[in-house]
Amino acid sequence: MPADTDPTLRQGGTMPWRERLPLPARESMNEEQRAAAQALIDGPRKGVYGPFLPLLRSPQLLERMGKVGEYLRFGSVLEPRMRELATCIAARHVGNQFEWHMHAPLAIQAGVSAEAIDLLRQGARPQPLADDEALAYDVSEELLRTHGVSEPTYARAVQRLGEQALVELVTLVGYFVMVSWLMNVAHTPAQKSAGAPLPAWPA
Repeated sequence: MPADTDPTLRQGGTMPWRERLPLPARESMNEEQRAAAQALIDGPRKGVYGPFLPLLRSPQLLERMGKVGEYLRFGSVLEPRMRELATCIAARHVGNQFEWHMHAPLAIQAGVSAEAIDLLRQGARPQPLADDEALAYDVSEELLRTHGVSEPTYARAVQRLGEQALVELVTLVGYFVMVSWLMNVAHTPAQKSAGAPLPAWPA
């Protein structure tokens, strides 16, 4: 079922729904756009999809954002479990089906409990979580809810994770909220997934 008739694949809540910034035809791309698309295909992502579809309208921004996202996903000092869980928290917060469908299975593969991920999908506190996963949840949830973290949460995070990992965790949450916003505005559809979707918009 295409995204225009399947609400679980839609991004953004405005109607009538249509993909606003789809992949441009190759012949309509300028040289910078073609180079940016090819760099994505040749890199670890192996294709042009998700937020990079609307970002093709700004190839230099795409290149810079791509490098930030590449580091956060593939080079961060954060444990993969914490990284993927925080990404799911950000996707759930803004109701982004694309990032949810992509990262919920990755979180489970990395070792986060499938039960915890499903509880998060439903809007409940995820459990069971390992101690470091619970800390990543507390930091991410408090950041999204209050736009900062309290002194007790900050002290726990620095003591357990260290300053670099905390900085990267906060940046990762912000990055995935940002690209989710971009897809919500562009109505970039989610990819088909065997997993359960987020609740229909609004989350």
